[in-house]
Amino acid sequence: MHRFAFVLHPLRYEDFALKYKFTRFLPQRVVELGFKLVPPMVVGHVTGVRSATGAELEGWLIGLPLTPKVLLTAPYSWVLSRLEQAGRLAEELGAEILGLGAFTKIAGDRGVSLARRLRIPVTTGNSYTTATAVEGALKAARQMGIDLHSAQVTVIGATGSIGKATCHVLAPEIRRLVVVARRVEALSALADQLQARYPQLEVEVSTEIDRAVSQADIVIAVSAAQEAIVKPETLKPGAVVCDVARPRNLSPVVNERRSDVLVIDGGVIEVPGERADMGFNFGFPPRMVEACMAETMILALEGRLENFTLGPDIEIEKVHEIHRMGARHGFRLAGFRRFERAIDDGEIALIRQRALRQFEQRRDRPALRDAMSSESVESPS
Repeated sequence: MHRFAFVLHPLRYEDFALKYKFTRFLPQRVVELGFKLVPPMVVGHVTGVRSATGAELEGWLIGLPLTPKVLLTAPYSWVLSRLEQAGRLAEELGAEILGLGAFTKIAGDRGVSLARRLRIPVTTGNSYTTATAVEGALKAARQMGIDLHSAQVTVIGATGSIGKATCHVLAPEIRRLVVVARRVEALSALADQLQARYPQLEVEVSTEIDRAVSQADIVIAVSAAQEAIVKPETLKPGAVVCDVARPRNLSPVVNERRSDVLVIDGGVIEVPGERADMGFNFGFPPRMVEACMAETMILALEGRLENFTLGPDIEIEKVHEIHRMGARHGFRLAGFRRFERAIDDGEIALIRQRALRQFEQRRDRPALRDAMSSESVESPS
């Protein structure tokens, strides 16, 4: 039996009320300060995971009651001490490897210092998150009939850890890429690196999200922003938007206002084992988890007990390697999901139809027009 542990935390102040109802009556600052005194604790027990190879897995979810704001603004020495407490708890439970979720893998040096303090290895899960985000986005684009050779692809948060790796994994498949982040210098360095390595690729740099999104056929959002930053009115009809960020870069209002755009949740993975129980309500159906947690589980099953993905840079070969390992053990994308709701082929066909009608009205979307005219769009049965 292989064993792992995974650290998670509330993504929003409102999440405290899901477990501690009294917090809804208190100011956010009071709640955040109060929970800074609460040590890490076990909040879930993972059982029943069974690899396609026959290997079995057990795990523990360790809750760190700190919001993204606290994790990013508190002195890292203090945050690191809390993460170390979580790691020590994982060791006591018998975990062989520790995974970091959400903003625990963004704070500080992205797990490097923590790994030096623990007896068990640490991973951020960013390699598998990258692999499955690109897999899902390209699969959705093909289903929407988008021609990858003529489409514009925009990556928001391109200079971050996952963003840079996403650009490199995407590059061999596409011809036009717009990279978006706050700092022009970092964007320019990334663009130079990409164009030197992939001569066929045309790379544009932008710090303006609205402009970069407005002409994009495919958007992959991986920004570490703590609020929604993509506006529904800026999206192009027929676009595919893969939202990998947690908290989300897209607001649910996009779902309400843009029925002509295919928005998919990035990195939602189905875990092998008919009796697999994640021991915690992630807001997904049974047996589904985020890709970062799945990476930790895959490494445990594989017996790769090492610091696999750490620091600000992701090794592209490790992205492909963890993808292969995941497939071998039976991990897979959990279909297409839109704000935690499953999307079937019929709904995607309807989205294409609505986008085509928008195009016929505006007639300024050549990439979408060419893709959609190449094959008929059938009504769902």
